[in-house]
Amino acid sequence: MKTKPDLPPATPPDSPDMPAESERDQISQNIEAVLDFYTREDQKISRSQRILERISHFSGQPVFLGIILLFVALWMLANVLFRQFGIPAFDPAPYFWLQGIVGLGALLTATMVLSKQNRLAKLEEQRAHLDLKVTLLTEQKAAKLIELLEELRRDLPNVKNRHDPDAVALKQSMNPELVLAALDERSEPQNQSKPAGETVEDAGGKEQIL
Repeated sequence: MKTKPDLPPATPPDSPDMPAESERDQISQNIEAVLDFYTREDQKISRSQRILERISHFSGQPVFLGIILLFVALWMLANVLFRQFGIPAFDPAPYFWLQGIVGLGALLTATMVLSKQNRLAKLEEQRAHLDLKVTLLTEQKAAKLIELLEELRRDLPNVKNRHDPDAVALKQSMNPELVLAALDERSEPQNQSKPAGETVEDAGGKEQIL
């Protein structure tokens, strides 16, 4: 009885889901990188900074406004009732102690908000630096692609080789030092010339410029 020869296993055709899976993997890596960045920045926050930001977050809610209004109303009502019952008011009108407490609370709230804004400003500056690096890298990759396409166009026999000045300019990648130097430049204010006024004569016959 003849046995059939062993055939090599057939290679499975490329599945159409392979590009989709690769794209999902790249998206997952990018998301993980962004989450790791925010996790590292969150770990740098000190305990005192976290407490200040929690208080600042609570003070920005409508409940906090209601508490302030209720406190002021109870303070004024207590002073009025004390005077009605013949008890000396602890803070008679115009309520200097109440003004001091509210002013101190406003100062502390503004300090906490500024502290959080400073931290967020540093984080935003890091994002801007990262965006600049990504933009420069993208520009370099685009310049390399244009250079490869130009080489391919010159090598293909059925494509007419012509000089393209735009492609020659675009295939040169931008110098990061020149970009940073341009960002650091500050435009000097231009001296604006004042328009000439009209001359009039005063009572003494002298000319004056309006």
